[in-house]
Amino acid sequence: MSRRTRLHRTRKSNTAIRVIFGGIAMLVALTVLLTGVGAAAAFSMFSGWLVDLPDLDDPTAFSVAQATKVYSADNKLIANLYLENRQVVDLDEISPYMQHALVAVEDERFYQHNGFDAVGIVRAFMTNLVAGGVSEGASTITQQYIRNTILADERYDISYRRKVREAYLAYELEQRMSKDEVLSMYLNTVYFGEGAYGAESAALTFFSKHASELTIAEAALLAGLVQSPSNLSPYDNAEGAVSRRQWVLSKMHEQGYITDEEYEAAKVEELSLGRAAQLDKSGVYSAPYFVAHVKKLLQDEYGTGLVFQGGLTVYTTLDTTTQDQAEAACRKIMNKDSDPDYALVAIEPESGKIKAMVGGRDWDTNKFNFATQAKRQPGSSFKMFTLVTALKQGMPPTRKIDSSSPAVIQTGGTPWRVTGGSKGYITLKQATVGSVNAAFARLIAEMGAEPVVETAHDMGITTDIEPYLSITLGSQEVTPLEMTASYATLANEGRHIPPVAIEKVLDSSGETIFEADHTGTQAISASVAYATTQILKGVISGGTATRANIGRPAAGKTGTTQDYRDAWFCGYTPQLACAVWMGYTPEKPMRNVHGITVFGGTFPAMIWAEFMKNALADTPKTDFKSAPAPKYTWKSEWDVPDIAVPDVKDMKQADAEKVITEAKLEAAFTSAYSPTVEAGRVISQSPAAGTKVKPAEVVTCVVSKGIDPSTPPEPVEPPEPDPTSTVPPTSTPTP
Repeated sequence: MSRRTRLHRTRKSNTAIRVIFGGIAMLVALTVLLTGVGAAAAFSMFSGWLVDLPDLDDPTAFSVAQATKVYSADNKLIANLYLENRQVVDLDEISPYMQHALVAVEDERFYQHNGFDAVGIVRAFMTNLVAGGVSEGASTITQQYIRNTILADERYDISYRRKVREAYLAYELEQRMSKDEVLSMYLNTVYFGEGAYGAESAALTFFSKHASELTIAEAALLAGLVQSPSNLSPYDNAEGAVSRRQWVLSKMHEQGYITDEEYEAAKVEELSLGRAAQLDKSGVYSAPYFVAHVKKLLQDEYGTGLVFQGGLTVYTTLDTTTQDQAEAACRKIMNKDSDPDYALVAIEPESGKIKAMVGGRDWDTNKFNFATQAKRQPGSSFKMFTLVTALKQGMPPTRKIDSSSPAVIQTGGTPWRVTGGSKGYITLKQATVGSVNAAFARLIAEMGAEPVVETAHDMGITTDIEPYLSITLGSQEVTPLEMTASYATLANEGRHIPPVAIEKVLDSSGETIFEADHTGTQAISASVAYATTQILKGVISGGTATRANIGRPAAGKTGTTQDYRDAWFCGYTPQLACAVWMGYTPEKPMRNVHGITVFGGTFPAMIWAEFMKNALADTPKTDFKSAPAPKYTWKSEWDVPDIAVPDVKDMKQADAEKVITEAKLEAAFTSAYSPTVEAGRVISQSPAAGTKVKPAEVVTCVVSKGIDPSTPPEPVEPPEPDPTSTVPPTSTPTP
């Protein structure tokens, strides 16, 4: 039988009493001999140390901190969340060299003792007595494991009491577990420095490889770090680490774990360090803003302890390709250091899955997540909820609304004065496509703010909103995530699914403890959703967001707040919904950004288009699923009475304007030269006098500027001669 095989044999004692108290008896005898304490007193003292011991059979007794792994939907590791960088693996996933090196240097009689080494204890006891104190030493691998787990609270108690308690528990543990099980747990627990707990994390931290791939020299170096992780880190003290490695190699050779040839080769192996990419200091490897959102969701549900120490496995909804496309689109359009902050969220409408999230310009310099934490005014992109509410109430898109500016709305206090309108009555569809503020102010004043708030909450806005009329213009703050989820409701035929970032969570034993629900609720009817989409298509095809045209069926709405402090574009296709926000922090106007003033139809629409074209490049161009028109119910108050256009020809401009205004129409004036109409008077008008039009319709008048001064005078004919005159006509002399 070889020495290596012989060393792996587990030898158990006949009884716990003989082994445990045999070792203690030697300590008692020495204590009596060297200190003069009576035997009974010594036994009593040792027995007292064994009270109040932890329960080895408690399922949580040996729980150690394990990193929580976060995966993308395409099964890529995007984060390790940990307080201790630990990755637990099976023993067969750890190189035999690593196993042998640890045993050789930390506990050479590991395969002979029964949890504690009585010979080593006595030797250490004698050394400590001579030295006049108590020091570390004589701890077996099993005892070290006990100290780092079940007796962790006592690990800094340097006393005989703790060592006796360790020894007793170590023996008891080895009665329950095999040597391989103990060694496996130890190798997944011990600290190697640089934040690495366990052999797998250590191998990745120092050699950028898995523990199963370690060479003899690499295993020896790691085993040597256990003695003093901070002082021997090869990143800071390569000479000391290699010197310690050589000593470990000599112990492995001496104990028969490696051959002469292996020993000689390992001694001269060059030290080649490297930290694995997935072990950066933050533990976040991609999509940092999305990971931050996932981390918060996990902590809210399970608490910080379980998230950072519980070894959870988290499967998320993020698609790394889509995420890369989102980040690239933002960087392409906003490529200067002085550019505003931005956020982008993309959601799959039919499932609510968050496929991409950009929460800011640079995670390293600003970890504030604008996608989920920044509540900013959405501007006119919030008009969508007013439009949906109107359609829900049976208002047809053809209903005409007064769009004249200003709109002065009586609110019980100071009148609400809204500027930004067109001329005359326009349809609800036209008001939306053109984003006409005055029309929407009158619309929400007619319906009331409460039903609009209800619609917004049903569709995905979770922020509390006060029912003020000004919400139709986006006066209250919401997040890009909320806006994306709300517009996704339209794309999903009116069914709202709350945004899903986490698809499934497994505990450390592999049991599923959470699975996402993609059911959602029917927030609005499919008919209302489809009717809204048909209107919002016009925003892209010929309204305020022509830059968002991506060559496939799409709908959306721009939003710009007062003084250009926030700019939005929220849009969607049948397959993907996306909202883009831009703004400075602290807030200031976005003027002269790349030479222009930013509003929703500029850079936000451009980022949206760039992202959506790439994200949907391999997706068929399908239109939205049609639905019957909502049940529209015409109300008599929506009837707009006809007005006969007054005749203002030949009137002075001021008089004409007064007559037109008194007729509840809008007056507009142009000018032209006229040889026949006095300057300042109306030459012509359109529509013609007597034409029947709706209130606030525009009557355009052409006002005379008089005779064009550049017109040459007409020639004057000489008078005809009088035939009765005797005076001969005057002749002109010839020159």
